[in-house]
Amino acid sequence: MHCRHITAVVTMPFAALVLSACTESGPVEEAFPTRFAAVERVIAIGDLHGDLEAARQALRLGGAIDTNDRWIGGDLVVIQTGDILDRGDEEEAVMQLFQRLQEEAERAGGAVHLLNGNHELMNAYQDFRYVTPGGFADFEDVAVVDAADSLLATLEPGQRPRAAAFVPGGPVARLLAQRNTVLIVGTSLFVHGGILPEHVDRGLERMNEEVRAWLRAEAPQPEWIRGDRSPVWARSFSREPNVETCDTLSSVLDRLDVERMVVGHTVQRTGVTAFCGGRVWCIDVGMAAHYGGRPAVLEIRGNEVRGLR
Repeated sequence: MHCRHITAVVTMPFAALVLSACTESGPVEEAFPTRFAAVERVIAIGDLHGDLEAARQALRLGGAIDTNDRWIGGDLVVIQTGDILDRGDEEEAVMQLFQRLQEEAERAGGAVHLLNGNHELMNAYQDFRYVTPGGFADFEDVAVVDAADSLLATLEPGQRPRAAAFVPGGPVARLLAQRNTVLIVGTSLFVHGGILPEHVDRGLERMNEEVRAWLRAEAPQPEWIRGDRSPVWARSFSREPNVETCDTLSSVLDRLDVERMVVGHTVQRTGVTAFCGGRVWCIDVGMAAHYGGRPAVLEIRGNEVRGLR
């Protein structure tokens, strides 16, 4: 299956990544499971927003990479909970770093999982309010624009290559389709915003598949992607939840047979923060330059959970 609006992909090594996304085929369910077995150690990293140095510092803090940005984590599992995109000028560089580390981690017996956040999906539905000038420039050589495309014709010329790259069926959209929106490792659930009871009703696997199909231009945009109750927009569990909200959280976790939820999306100015007796951990610490915070990550080692800063 070919990418929408694309006649060339020319950047290296990013080109190899997006080209493989354009040509990939096969059963989605087999290639992208939602639930993984427990591992010895997990590091979860929150919102990065186009800040390469923040990404490097977070990965080093978690013991994933050395000073040369090479994988030293062995069988470590790293989970980044979305929002690599927007607000910063180094999105492509951060994506390249994680692409390489995914390959290096796999060879070492570890893994790197990237989730889609609201900003990844915003770019796919062409909401560019938070894209920086560098963010538009980054993707100028990723996609060649079809001048006859009516959607792209409504945009400023400098915005069109990014739009062609991220529109469902485009090369970067198909790359995002290789990511889950929600993920479970052992007894920990990871999502950008939050999983609510209606999401459990719908089914986590089904939601992952619906986002994937939309990004690959194989299905319409799921109606639940937008709004305050979307898994990538919800803040119910990350803004000092009350007793009733914590009870809802416990119900969600019990139904999914997990112990905790790990979320990004909402900046925690004091660092990694737990609510509801440690049943939700909030890991967006505003470490990107846009927010001026300092790097911090979450470490899960067996039943021990703590923030590293």
